[in-house]
Amino acid sequence: MIKRLRRVKKVRDLVPDSVVEKAANLNPLSTKTDVVPSAENVPRITNETIAEHREEVLSGARKYIYPLQHSKHRIIVVTTSIVIGAVLALLVYCLLGLYKFYSYNTFIYRVTQVVPFPIARINHSFVNYENYLFELRHYVHYYQTQLQRDLNGNDKQQLILQRKQSLAAVINNAYVKILADRNHVSVADKEVDARINEARSQNRLGSSNKVFADVLRDYLGWSVSDFKRSLKQEILSEKVEAQLDTTTRGRAADVLSHLRSGGDFAELAKQQSDDPAAKNNGGEYGFGITQTNPNVPPEVVDTLFKLPPGQVSEVILASRLEINRPDSLEILKVTQTDGTTISAQHISFYLKDVSQYVDSLKKKEQPKAYVKF
Repeated sequence: MIKRLRRVKKVRDLVPDSVVEKAANLNPLSTKTDVVPSAENVPRITNETIAEHREEVLSGARKYIYPLQHSKHRIIVVTTSIVIGAVLALLVYCLLGLYKFYSYNTFIYRVTQVVPFPIARINHSFVNYENYLFELRHYVHYYQTQLQRDLNGNDKQQLILQRKQSLAAVINNAYVKILADRNHVSVADKEVDARINEARSQNRLGSSNKVFADVLRDYLGWSVSDFKRSLKQEILSEKVEAQLDTTTRGRAADVLSHLRSGGDFAELAKQQSDDPAAKNNGGEYGFGITQTNPNVPPEVVDTLFKLPPGQVSEVILASRLEINRPDSLEILKVTQTDGTTISAQHISFYLKDVSQYVDSLKKKEQPKAYVKF
């Protein structure tokens, strides 16, 4: 207690007496004041003073705004640089993968579906790398999944061979498209759908849509749209053959004219048919044809089941069933039917393979490939 009193006395001794006296006279509860406010020292508020105050505030804020603007500009520059760097890195990766290492992985394939990298050139037209990968990848898928071939190991030579064949195929397809454009030949999507419906009605493409899709995926790595794409190219080749082979078309038209004039179908088949199996027996197929008969082109089956007995069809274009057999123009006649099985005759006119027209065009307009396997 004594020590505390001594400390208070020391603090009090440090405070001047004048301050102590004024503090003693203060009364915080009193509302009385000795100071009378004066309006002389109060600043006047005018438009000029407001403008000056605003400028003072803005000038103080600018030191914070300018650094933000600078940061935003820097962010844009850095972001743009990163994007450009990423694009260039992707471009270099794709160029090396496509033209040096000949990659065919899914990522590379997806990039080629967006960016039209060329793999060959015909005059001023380019063959897209994507077309080549589309052709190659379904063969690779089949070899690896169904035949269990190691195309990157012991069977590498098979891969090299398939690369060459796929490149040749897409270049030939490009020539077919050139011939089609020059001869005003095209294939509509409805023609592709009709061909698929024909085959489906004859149970050639699986018992259901799911089975068909599963088979395409498992064996070729294709979707249904991929199958339609391939089929469209096949139909285009057939139509180009039929358009350019004027001699065969003329023969078929002459025979049909004779039949319309009462000519004997069997006799004309012996004289004019190119099918050796049916030529000597008057064009008879020699077996009953059902909706699911695999030995007759689907276009032929579809036409036969629409013909009444004794009637002769128009000239139709029939696809080949075997790779070593040509596409053909066909004239058909139903001789007998019980509703499910048909006996029929046909006169076949073999078309020149489209490769003959492609090879002829190649001699005039040679392709330039950008890869060498």
